[in-house]
Amino acid sequence: MINGSNLPEQKVYFIREKLLSLDDSKWAALSTIQFKNPTTALLLSIFLGSYGIDRFYIGNTGMGVGKLLTCGGLGIWAIIDWFMISGSTKEQNYNKLQAYLY
Repeated sequence: MINGSNLPEQKVYFIREKLLSLDDSKWAALSTIQFKNPTTALLLSIFLGSYGIDRFYIGNTGMGVGKLLTCGGLGIWAIIDWFMISGSTKEQNYNKLQAYLY
């Protein structure tokens, strides 16, 4: 659980239980997962959010293109993302981990 700060807090217990019940053959694949850092996503959102760079960083290409074409929703969408991007990053990391757990 070294990467616990990169995952949603409410799901850490479930992830821990799932990891404890995993067989040894999946540990090598789990160690290669690259998680995105929520702090980096927040900084990208603050400085380059109106260009959608934060959404491209976490893997939401469609939303990134939408922000790019609308200049961050005329700035409103970019400001809203300052508060939501950390949670979105953690959810994307959780979804990536789930693909390996099942």
